[in-house]
Parts: sequence; C-alpha cells; structure tokens
Amino acid sequence: MQRQKLWRPLTRTGLLVSVIALGLGLHGCAGTKVERVDAAEEIALTDQWNATDSRLVADSMIDDMLSFPWIERFQTETGQVRPVIIIQSVDNRSHQQIPVETFINDLRRAGIRSGRVDFVAAADQRGEIRDERAEQQSFSRPDTVTPFGEEIGADFALSGTITSIVDQLNNRRVTFYQTDLVLIDLKTNRQVWAGQNKIQKIQQRSRFGF
Repeated sequence: MQRQKLWRPLTRTGLLVSVIALGLGLHGCAGTKVERVDAAEEIALTDQWNATDSRLVADSMIDDMLSFPWIERFQTETGQVRPVIIIQSVDNRSHQQIPVETFINDLRRAGIRSGRVDFVAAADQRGEIRDERAEQQSFSRPDTVTPFGEEIGADFALSGTITSIVDQLNNRRVTFYQTDLVLIDLKTNRQVWAGQNKIQKIQQRSRFGF
C-alpha cells in the first residue's frame, strides 16, 4: 500500500512538470519571427563590419579611383577605352573575421557597373578556366572550341588592407575601420591611385553586456 500512495503523487508531479515544459516550449516557438527584408537595407545589430559596410565602402572607393587622372592619361597614351584591372589581394588585418572575398566581389561589381574599367579573373579562377579550355580541345566540337592565347592581360593591379581600432570605456565602445587600397601600373610599377575609407561605429552596452 505504501508504494501505491507514493506512486500517485509522483505521477501527478511528473505530469505537471511535463505540461509546464510543453507550454514554455510552445510559447518560445510562437515568439520566433523571421522577416525578409531588402538586401540593400542597412541593418546594424552590432558595431561589427557588415554587408552594408562592404558595399558602401566598395562603391565609394571605386568612385574615388575613377575620379583620378590616371584613367584619362592611360586612354590618351594607349588609345584603349577601358583599362583592365586585376584585384590581387585585400588583407584583413582587423580584429574581426571579415569575409574579404565579399568585399572583393563588391569592388569588382562597382567597377564593372561603372562601364569605365574591365577586370580579369583572379589566379584561382584562371586555373579553372584554362582547365576547361584544355578539355574543349579534346571533347568539344571544333567550331565551338575556345582557342588558347586569347587572354587579355591586366594593365593595373589593385590591392589593399582592412584594419581596425577598438576603444572602450565603461559601457561605451567605439570601433574604427580603415580600408586602404592602391592601384599599381603593371608596366611601370607606378602607384597611380591611393584610396582610403574610414568608418566609425559607436555601440552602447546593454545590461547584458556586449
């Protein structure tokens, strides 16, 4: 009899706990909301480098690069309308793990969209393209084969760095990002353009901390 008396209260208690846990779980699920927004809309949840920073910095720096006299000088000297650029590297030296490839793609997109410069493929892309071209020689119809020796060489090389400084006092943190890019004439090794972009963000600490 003693076992039977103990079993019932335990069963009721377990059932009550299960009901409460289920209710909390359902409440948590009901409180989750996902909203689809325009990718161009700026959403700053923290002071970290984000997709909007990447796009805005790329657009600004390409605009600045195209405003310098190197492009008109190149057109006069060569008779070529659009100089060809290769993006060699952009080194991330900041405190944050920035997806540099996204920034490079934003640079390339802004340049192509301007209609004033062309870009050649990066080294890793060129290797894959050459492999494809080699396979065409053996497996593709002769009238559709892309010949070797028709690649366009770059006239200029673009490279740079992203650095950052973080300053914090009490419940306030200031994060500073600086992007430096240089454009080099591959024929003469002259630096024909140097650009710099600075971003400063302030984040106020909540009661939960940064």
